[in-house]
Amino acid sequence: MFDLDGKTVLLTGASKGIGAAIAQALGTAGANVIAHYGSDRAGAEAATAAIPRQRVRLLKADLSDMRAVDGLWRDALAWTGRIDVLVNNAAVMRLGPALDASEDGDWDAVWNEALTVNVLAPVRLMRHAVRHFRAAGGGVLVTLSSWAAQRGSSYSSLLAYAASKGAVLTATRTIARNHARDNILAYAVAPGVVRTRMSEQMAAASGGEAAVSASLAMGEWVPPSDIGNLVVFLASGACRHLTGATLDVNGASYVR
Repeated sequence: MFDLDGKTVLLTGASKGIGAAIAQALGTAGANVIAHYGSDRAGAEAATAAIPRQRVRLLKADLSDMRAVDGLWRDALAWTGRIDVLVNNAAVMRLGPALDASEDGDWDAVWNEALTVNVLAPVRLMRHAVRHFRAAGGGVLVTLSSWAAQRGSSYSSLLAYAASKGAVLTATRTIARNHARDNILAYAVAPGVVRTRMSEQMAAASGGEAAVSASLAMGEWVPPSDIGNLVVFLASGACRHLTGATLDVNGASYVR
């Protein structure tokens, strides 16, 4: 593991799934972890239970409210007086009406939520981070995108989700290109099918877990710990010239 001793990391969506695995990996690596959650405080507490209490701060914020997003950054920064790494993990993945559906249903609501929570909120945090990092002499941004942003989703009902993950990916790349000389390192991680409750629910609604596994090159889902370990590596800044890259984590099921 890479050593993050003394580094303060703001992680969004730490309550479950990939976010919980990232929180655990960051804690093991020695980071001070600011674990954001939306409503599941118990999940955030469980995800950070193994981290010494003096190295954990739990913060609640509704990422659909931009004032709350600004408050999250402000409260996170106040804890140690600095943030070295921002990990934008929190996201929503709602099924909307298929493209060829005869009724609009909740089309607008699904798109508004996806664009607000998956794009506007993380980009707003990125903007805060870039300003802070420039003044501090550098920092690291890690964005959790998706392989759906690279190849498109297999389900047209996830159009909004795929589009939002593409948008936040492009934002990350733009920051990387424009602020490399400021020592701001920006990376994107694009997971495939990860063993999370969200993925399990999606599989149940689309043919079952066995069918999903059969479509994967390794025949198995990505363990969340793989994502956590990768984020620790990126947060360490050990490979500065990797900035701007998108790292695919899908077991060779989708190779660009």
